[in-house]
Amino acid sequence: MPLQEIQEFLQQQQIPFEMEVPLSRYCTFRIGGPAALLARPKNAEQAVKVFSMVRQQGIALEIIGKGSNLLVSDQGFPGVILWAMGLDEMQLLDNARIRCGAGVSLANLCKMALEHALSGLEFAYGIPGSVGGAVFMNAGAYGGEICNCLESCTFFNSETGELQTLSGKDLEFSYRHSRFSRTGELILEVVFRLEKDDKQVIQNRMEEYIFKRTEKQPLEYPSAGSTFKRPAGAYAAALIEECGLKGLRVGGAQVSMKHSGFLINTGGATCKDVEELIQQVQEKVMAQTGFQLECEVRRIGSR
Repeated sequence: MPLQEIQEFLQQQQIPFEMEVPLSRYCTFRIGGPAALLARPKNAEQAVKVFSMVRQQGIALEIIGKGSNLLVSDQGFPGVILWAMGLDEMQLLDNARIRCGAGVSLANLCKMALEHALSGLEFAYGIPGSVGGAVFMNAGAYGGEICNCLESCTFFNSETGELQTLSGKDLEFSYRHSRFSRTGELILEVVFRLEKDDKQVIQNRMEEYIFKRTEKQPLEYPSAGSTFKRPAGAYAAALIEECGLKGLRVGGAQVSMKHSGFLINTGGATCKDVEELIQQVQEKVMAQTGFQLECEVRRIGSR
């Protein structure tokens, strides 16, 4: 049995893992059935070993961090989840660059940048994700994007079986997309190039963005953040509100009354509830406005 071989391998390598773990614990939506196996590598070397072994066995594999942009199937995931939060080292390289592991939270990265009076990441303060996830989807907010300050990224190339480092301009960044959205390669380490600025000015920007998030976003409910990508020439939230869909609900899932770009878990929502709500919103917005809303949330497991 391939999963049994994976278990034995992880035990031999002393890599922590759990069986039949509810993935609702590992995503901000608080939705999802169990993963057959969840591996918790403690560093990049262990992460590469897990990634390589699982791929060699031909078992389904998903890489997750803080789970802030995920919708997990009610049936869970039948393969291996590689939980990358153990890749959490950070280091100041010089007076303008920070190197960090893929599992570092954006909040901690922003705090380190502030500590050293480095500007460029303020927009990311409050995004509840990890560095790896932010690079994977080119996370952005308030006019900023990860690609604007990323100097290089080191990852495991599954085709060559080697570590590879590419500059930001070679990572195929576009709106909510990167090379990794296409390849599924294992992001290990990122170097950010920032700019010196007044520490108080940086802190003021960070506090301003946090205030805006708290004021405008339904942070009191579990969600996966903004549900839909911004369509060309419009804004998803404005279109949804224009169509009178604020407050629309299916089961425990609801279009937020506070920010209609967010679908929230009001309590006990299932993946099926959310998917049905997404479909209703997409169909009604298309019918009334002609805009096709593309889902931004990454799905894991069977549909």
